[in-house]
This record gives sequence, structure tokens and C-alpha cells, in this order.
Amino acid sequence: MTGDEFRELALSLAGAVEGSHMGHADFRAGGPKGKIFAALPDEEVGLGMVKLSLDDQEAFIEKAPDVFEPCAGSWGMGGATYVRLAKANRTMVKKAVRCAWENVSGA
Repeated sequence: MTGDEFRELALSLAGAVEGSHMGHADFRAGGPKGKIFAALPDEEVGLGMVKLSLDDQEAFIEKAPDVFEPCAGSWGMGGATYVRLAKANRTMVKKAVRCAWENVSGA
């Protein structure tokens, strides 16, 4: 999976828009002022990020620990989860991005 494919999945969700946060692309539910549900914190090293519920975070990490890992510190403790794009397949990332969008949008 590439950063462009991750971006495509994030932007395919209803009301999702791309913005920028701390110098990298982010994806928000509900328009430009909406909440971030995914991001591309470091495309050069192939990392994506999804904002999961803690239950979803645990489930994704358990299923694919080589693909998913909690972000450092309080971000990770709040559900922010790194995605190693090179090791991920489209189906698993699509599910994770949708879970993150649902988590943030309340859908």
C-alpha cells in the first residue's frame, strides 16, 4: 500500500476532506474543521495513522502486529495507531480507515 492509496481510501468516505496538521496530510470527518480520523505523518518512511477506538486498536494490533502499532505516548493511549503501509494490504487498511472514520464521526 502506498501513501496515495491510503489517501484515496480516506477521501472515499462521506464528508472526508484532506487538510494539513503539523506539516503533514490529515483527513477529517465533517469538513475542514472536522475531527482528524487519519493522517500520513511520514510518507517517506511509509507510515499512516488511524484514530481508532481502544477496542479497535487492540483488535487490529492483535490481527496484524507487523502492520499496526500504537503511536507513542498519550496519542497511542487514546487510540492513535500507526499503519506500516508497505506491510499492509488494501482490505485491512480500508477496514481500519473506516473504523477510524466511524470512531470520529459518530457514524
